[in-house]
Amino acid sequence: MTPAERFHEVYEECYPRVLAYATSLVGRQVGEDITSDTFTIAWRRIHGDVPHPTLPWLLGVTRNLVREMRRRDALRYLLAAEEARRMAGSAEDQAGDVATVVADRHIALQALASLPESDRESLTLIAWHGLSTKEAAKVLKCTSAALAVRLYRARRRLEKALEAAQSSEPSEPSEAASAHAGGTARPHCEGAAA
Repeated sequence: MTPAERFHEVYEECYPRVLAYATSLVGRQVGEDITSDTFTIAWRRIHGDVPHPTLPWLLGVTRNLVREMRRRDALRYLLAAEEARRMAGSAEDQAGDVATVVADRHIALQALASLPESDRESLTLIAWHGLSTKEAAKVLKCTSAALAVRLYRARRRLEKALEAAQSSEPSEPSEAASAHAGGTARPHCEGAAA
């Protein structure tokens, strides 16, 4: 069997299951892209690196691609969030103790980064990007009521994450950390959800 024939056989046999797995992880549209990338890797390695049975190996490749995509997205997200936070920084932050501001920002970003992606997106669309609940719901393709519930839960998880991040810091952080991160999301979300 030639490599092209083997690839065709693997593709025909495994494509639907790889697509279903990728879709379960990242949704249909991104799942199709990940599946395409998985089979591109399989094609490049068909000459010897693709084991029998093939499906578990393909699902492992898919999982690694999803993890890599999420890691890249999280890094981009943190950089964008920090830049948005920096740009929205108040005169109070600029006049305050620089070390405290940096420590507080670090704690806030650490807590935010520990949240699920859906929580981070819900909170930042409103708190940092200034959208109303209705506008954010359109972005997230859900109802305003569903988003209000998501925001409520996300705020509770953020509070817990802030407490955990603060307790893991070597020195006692200032109260500005919770106001800096948690307080930013709360007024906008509650005001918009009401």
